[in-house]
Formats: sequence, structure tokens, C-alpha cells
Amino acid sequence: MACAAAALMQENIWVDKFRVQDAEMAYHQALASQRAGLVVQSATNQSSGGEENAGSDIINEIVRARENIKNSLTDGVGLKIGVGVDNPELQARLSAVEQENKELKKVTASLQASVAELTARVNALEKAAGGSSAPTAAKAAPAKPEEDEDDDDDDIDLFGDDDDDEVEKLKEERKKEVDAKKKKKPAVIAKSSILLDVKPWDDETDMADIEKNVRTIVSDGLVWGASKLVPVGYGIKKLQIMCVVEDDKVGTDFLEESITAFEDLVQSVDIVAFNKI
Repeated sequence: MACAAAALMQENIWVDKFRVQDAEMAYHQALASQRAGLVVQSATNQSSGGEENAGSDIINEIVRARENIKNSLTDGVGLKIGVGVDNPELQARLSAVEQENKELKKVTASLQASVAELTARVNALEKAAGGSSAPTAAKAAPAKPEEDEDDDDDDIDLFGDDDDDEVEKLKEERKKEVDAKKKKKPAVIAKSSILLDVKPWDDETDMADIEKNVRTIVSDGLVWGASKLVPVGYGIKKLQIMCVVEDDKVGTDFLEESITAFEDLVQSVDIVAFNKI
């Protein structure tokens, strides 16, 4: 209905057109009759007076019609004539269009206010992020380069002794000391955190027994962690257990083979998460 009313607002409506056409036709007929000598003017004749009154009525009707046309062209889109006529349906449509236009203006104003508020918040967050990153970068101190431990000539005075054999011995001893220090440094051990899902055969399987058997698996570089039971469906639960392993000593294949070895209790083993430490 709103679309129909909007379309009507863009149309030129002339509701009284038929009246103007009838009046104009009667006017031209009267002029034609006068020119043909069919109308006889007589001041004393009652019929002539009636004809003059009729002619004046026609002229007045034409004048009113022209005034209506002029007003419609001046006021715009011919809506004044249409509203002036008793047309409740058109009035209802125009009222609905006006109401919808007011609501759309309110919604548009609300959206504009929301966009302006969001833009202000984004700008404030960007400024805050830029201000916090600058002090952090300023506080970060440059890493100092480590001293070269291979510089084994600093403590040796080559000009203090002319014996080349003693100098060579001192160099060799210095190298041995440096190598020994390097070997004493602890090597970085690569470790991983693994989360396993151990699934039973059915709901009658004792989950506590499964966890007990899983924890009996012992190996160098393997440490068992926390565990919990997670519902799967139809009353069946699975065991979810965490462990930490050394990558060089324990692998995922070892864990899967060791757990599935309890074939009376365990149906399958899945790796849920694998994270480097």
C-alpha cells in the first residue's frame, strides 16, 4: 500500500476534468449557435433571459475550471485538487505514506547517531592502542651480545716468553677449558604436552580400571597428568588424560600402542591436542 501511495504522489491527478470538458463543450456550442444566428437576444423575453443565465453559468464554470488548473500547476503535482475532492481512500494512502516517511526519518537519524558513536569509540581505541605500544617499545632494552668464549688469546701474553712450546701448551689448555665449559652447559630438552582420548567398548566398561591401567605405562621422559571423564552418548563416557613427554624419548606411536594393548578395555585412542612446550 505504501508503494501505491508513493506512486500516486508522483502522478498528476485531475479529478474534475470531466466537468471542465463538459463546460468547455457547452461553451463552444453556445458560441457556434451565436455565430449561426440561432440565439436571439431579447431583454423582455423570459426565455432569452434564461439562455443568458445559462450562458453565464457556463462561462463561470469555465473560469472556475481554469482557476483549478492554474492552482494545480502552481501548488505542484495536482494533489490539491485530489485532496479537495471527497476521496477517503486516497487520503488514507497519503496519511500512511506520511507516517511511514516520519518513521523512516527517525530510523535514519538513529542509525546516523549509532554510526557516529561507533566511529568515536574506534578512534578512541586506536589512540589508546597507539599510546600503549610506544612505552612498551621504549621499555624494551636491546639484548646485549654475549661475549665470545672462544676468544682464548686475551689472557695470554705472547711477548712475555720466548719459548714457543709453552705458548702452544697454554693455548691447548685454554681450548680444553673452553670446550669443557661448553659441554657443562645443559642442553635444551624438547618437550610436548599431549591430550589423549581413550574410548571404551561399551557403557559397562569400568573407566576407573582403564585409567589405572593407562597410568601403569611408564617410560623415561613420560609424565602423566590430570584426567577426566567426558560423556559421549547413550551412557558411554571416554577417558581424557593429559601427559608430558620428551620428544626424543617418547612418541605418539608408543603411547597409542601401549594403551591399545589393553584390548579388553580400550576400543581406540585419539590424540586431541599436541602442543610444544
